[in-house]
Amino acid sequence: MRILVVEDERTLASFIEHSLHAEGHAVTVCHDGPSGEAAALTGDYALVLLDLTLPGRDGLEVLGAIRARLPELPVIVLTARAAIEQKVQGLDRGANDYVTKPFSFEELLARVRSQLRAPSQHKSSVLEAADITMDLRTRRVHRDGQEVTFTAREFEVLEYLMRHPDQVLSREQILNAVWGFDFDPGTKVLEVYIGYLRRKLGGAAPSDPIETVRNVGYRLRVPRE
Repeated sequence: MRILVVEDERTLASFIEHSLHAEGHAVTVCHDGPSGEAAALTGDYALVLLDLTLPGRDGLEVLGAIRARLPELPVIVLTARAAIEQKVQGLDRGANDYVTKPFSFEELLARVRSQLRAPSQHKSSVLEAADITMDLRTRRVHRDGQEVTFTAREFEVLEYLMRHPDQVLSREQILNAVWGFDFDPGTKVLEVYIGYLRRKLGGAAPSDPIETVRNVGYRLRVPRE
């Protein structure tokens, strides 16, 4: 299994890396929040071990970014924060498990095994909503049987909408998920990309699958049977 370790304590990170290697896992290590977030969102990992106190970006922000884009990816939080409110906050943000430092490697490994052998919760490689089909591996999209070509960013916006069919998503949710936490809240970039999607999907009403919810955001409509 490929495991990502995001930990700024280099000695601890090295110990975890070598121990997981000994168990037969392939391990990538990042020592700060931005690089850890980028690795998690672009790599094909079975599990993430994530420290909460990281330079550059707080671990809870990294966890939020992972959950927005990869809701099925298991994340075990590693932290010296032992207060119950910190544990609750991490779990509320979507952590699958929580290990407080100092910990024994036997305990950590048991939790890793538990997550890796849990019933498969990894996303299917194909998303379907309404008459749109998206293959995440080949990055090909079809609507009503006809292939539609998108740029990388257009694909990401549509993917996020398709992961939440028939849900009203705020502008901030979509911007956070696709552009990250550094977006300008006053930007019109999302509206521009929604326009691109509508044109390519043949978005003239009533066939437009993307509904604008005034003063809130957007929804990918799923027709009722």
